[in-house]
Amino acid sequence: MAQATIERSAQRPTGRARRRARLNLGRLSLRATALLYLGLFILMPVVAIVDAGFSDGLGNLQAALATPAAWNALKLTLLMAVLTAMINAVMGTLLAYVLVRVPFPGRNLLSTVVDLPFAVPTLVAGVMLVALYGPNSTVGGWLEDRGIQVIFAPLGILLALLFVTLPLVVRNVQPVLIELDPAEEEAARVLGAGRWTTFRRVMFPALRPAIAAGALLAFARGLGEFGAVVIVSGNIPNKTLTAPVFIFQLSNPANVSPDGRVGADLAAAVSAVIFGLSFIIVLITEKLVAHRSESFLE
Repeated sequence: MAQATIERSAQRPTGRARRRARLNLGRLSLRATALLYLGLFILMPVVAIVDAGFSDGLGNLQAALATPAAWNALKLTLLMAVLTAMINAVMGTLLAYVLVRVPFPGRNLLSTVVDLPFAVPTLVAGVMLVALYGPNSTVGGWLEDRGIQVIFAPLGILLALLFVTLPLVVRNVQPVLIELDPAEEEAARVLGAGRWTTFRRVMFPALRPAIAAGALLAFARGLGEFGAVVIVSGNIPNKTLTAPVFIFQLSNPANVSPDGRVGADLAAAVSAVIFGLSFIIVLITEKLVAHRSESFLE
């Protein structure tokens, strides 16, 4: 009888085993919840747009690109995104350097201002730019008198993209600058290196992945920006019409191509291409960030 009692006790799960089982169940539940949320709000919309755009192969994409002003809209969008990434890579790095290395009164306030484009709706950003650079404003009127048109011109699109993407570069570069030891810069200056040489030889190698990551994110954001651009551009075909606004126009239910294709399917095809390009950029950015993290750990 004693032997049977011992066998029954051995078959019962111990308190530690029960706790481990509950812990494993909790982890599985959290994982399933996270994957379900990701599937519902990210993966399923992506699958739906790819299916709608390419259900008959490349027909919808070809029909969309045959639409008047389509190619010019794509070229303008790529050009503006590239210029935005290049300019903010430089200016965002400079601003991050000032925030980290140059002490001055109001630095914390300036750091807060950098994040304003994240908080301000992009439509509001567009209205702000029109109020500042519009033809009826003091600044805009002064510029137009000298032959410089900002609003309803590519320059206005560029300014809008620079505004909304600047924090992406600053907030990528700033943590790396904080981690860099200022003693290395001081040692380079003691040895006779100037500021530019110190930056190029000592700081830039460490900052390069962060700058590239911020620039790529700015480029990806520039590809898809709609709110600010639709306000400042005027959406003039073959002049200021960008790809996101072109997609919006295609998605009009009343829009039907000459061969009978629904405008929403055409918009889905172009959107899928833009999404694919942005996804590739995000993957490259993740690789750069991971490389940066590994460098810090070493």
